[in-house]
Amino acid sequence: MPQFDVVGVGLNATDTLLVVPHFPAYAGKVPFQEEVLSPGGQVASAMVTCARLGLRTKYIGTLGDDERGRIQMESLRASNINLDHVQLRRGCANQSAYIIIDRTTGERTVLWRRPECLRIAPSEIAPEQINCARLLHIDGHDTPAVEHAARLARAAGMPVTVDVDTIYHGFDRVLPYVDYLVASSEFPVQWTNESDPFKALETIQKEYKMKVAAMTLGAHGALALAEGRFLYSPAFVVNCVDTTGAGDVFHGAFCYAVLQDLPMSDALDFSNAMAALNCTALGARGGIRGLDEARALMARAERRSHPEFKNRTASAFRAR
Repeated sequence: MPQFDVVGVGLNATDTLLVVPHFPAYAGKVPFQEEVLSPGGQVASAMVTCARLGLRTKYIGTLGDDERGRIQMESLRASNINLDHVQLRRGCANQSAYIIIDRTTGERTVLWRRPECLRIAPSEIAPEQINCARLLHIDGHDTPAVEHAARLARAAGMPVTVDVDTIYHGFDRVLPYVDYLVASSEFPVQWTNESDPFKALETIQKEYKMKVAAMTLGAHGALALAEGRFLYSPAFVVNCVDTTGAGDVFHGAFCYAVLQDLPMSDALDFSNAMAALNCTALGARGGIRGLDEARALMARAERRSHPEFKNRTASAFRAR
């Protein structure tokens, strides 16, 4: 039995949230109503979600030795995540982001910076740091390092999930080792130069032979290609306070669903519910909830469907 259920290799960040009554026009000015310092980051927040759902969780990454790094470390420790292979980089600032949140909608605009001194090298990730878990979750930022981790996971027979929202140089060397791609809505289209998201997912899955090729759709849910057919999961309607971290929480919940061997339609619904709940509070991890809260939301909440995705997946299913 592996020591951990899931290990994550990738980014963390400490955010400064600025809540404004409405987003300012270009070159405009608006007072902010609230300022909050909050830990976040793609893989780190996904790992916090996994831990909240009861998984034995390990995180591999780098931290700066400044106040933002300290805040991040305290948050990860409080979540009971194994941090044995988190590296503290002396004289280096932690990754930071300034996030402007429109109070009327909960939508956010992100300004971020990650110093080069935080980069992690493949040589700093040993096989035993990866194959001690049942599943590996990565992002795309330090591409050689996550490629190395994904290779190690494939050699150990572990499934690999990836969260990617932009095109990274060399990411084509990562994708052959990915079993579950859950990208942003922009990535498949940009990667394939195929404007139709359905065809873009088909192209990626065919080329890299992954088990599932999927994309998150923000307020409209998620779309996945699995076992030869498309599945569309509409979003759950909640009182949205802040969308920061919703995708990261989706990915953490998705890791849980894969390890629980849930049917893909159930995995998407559950991940959507966890992401929606996170949007009900400020911060990348402000609304992370547990299984009972997610199930309760799934049982009672309205859904928000995108007509095109709903109709095309329904048509494809009938055609089969």
